[in-house]
Amino acid sequence: MPKKMKPILYVLPIFLMMLISMGCQGKNKATVEKETIPVRVIKAERQSIKKILDYVDDIRAQDEAIIYPKVNGKIIEKIKEEGSSVNKGDVIAYIDRDEVGFKFEKAPVESPLRGTIGRVYVDKGSSVTPQSPIALVVDMDKVKIKLDITEEYLSRIALGQEAQVSLQAYPNEKFIGVVLRISPVLDLETRTAPIEVIIPNSDHRLKSGMFAQVQLILEEHKDVVVIAKEAIMGREAEVYVYVVESNIAHQKSIKLGIRQGAFYEIKEGLKAGDLVVIMGQQKLYDGAPVIIEEK
Repeated sequence: MPKKMKPILYVLPIFLMMLISMGCQGKNKATVEKETIPVRVIKAERQSIKKILDYVDDIRAQDEAIIYPKVNGKIIEKIKEEGSSVNKGDVIAYIDRDEVGFKFEKAPVESPLRGTIGRVYVDKGSSVTPQSPIALVVDMDKVKIKLDITEEYLSRIALGQEAQVSLQAYPNEKFIGVVLRISPVLDLETRTAPIEVIIPNSDHRLKSGMFAQVQLILEEHKDVVVIAKEAIMGREAEVYVYVVESNIAHQKSIKLGIRQGAFYEIKEGLKAGDLVVIMGQQKLYDGAPVIIEEK
């Protein structure tokens, strides 16, 4: 081999070793950066949680009746207007009978129940028949909401059970009602049974036709460990979360209890105060180093 080639041969191995060393250092650095995973956490807490059924429907008066006249004729006098209070038997209007062979005599249209005139459908001079509605009378001292309960939950509904009612008209208030009636028969097509919730309304703040949201509380567990749904991974019986201890993520199998909105009861696997990952857990594995990000 010519002498002038020797320096090149000595330099080349050294240069290759330097390149390999630099590459390994870069790779190790990248690996460390990948393994440190940023996450966000919340503390598991002890609190009360309820299993709730949510429904929506319209409020109706507990008792209401549309009043029809008993005779043909014309309205000659209106005694009551909308909003007027009436007792059972009070006259709402008088009719001039339009029947041949009868002497003139005013025929009264009477309220069949105590309550308030919700609507008057006729004016003075209107011609009416026994099929013509005269007025709507409502008893607003109590109001009701009818709900259709599925077969799955029907056995957990009982007479006297409490219901919480929210209304758009009173966004910062909750009204309490109770289950008054439960149908003994299910609809064969929907597999639901109607129930009736009654709400006291002595001040008449609740109006027939208002839109209501109803919550029926099926069960309540007090002083239990609760976490947000977004922390839970897996499916059905094999669910787990990641708990952070000393900046290391540990996979913990858990057992779920009842759910309320976005929160679950944890029956096994966690204790109050555990730091549970709620963001970034898709990249985690048991033993992964993490860095906790602040919100």
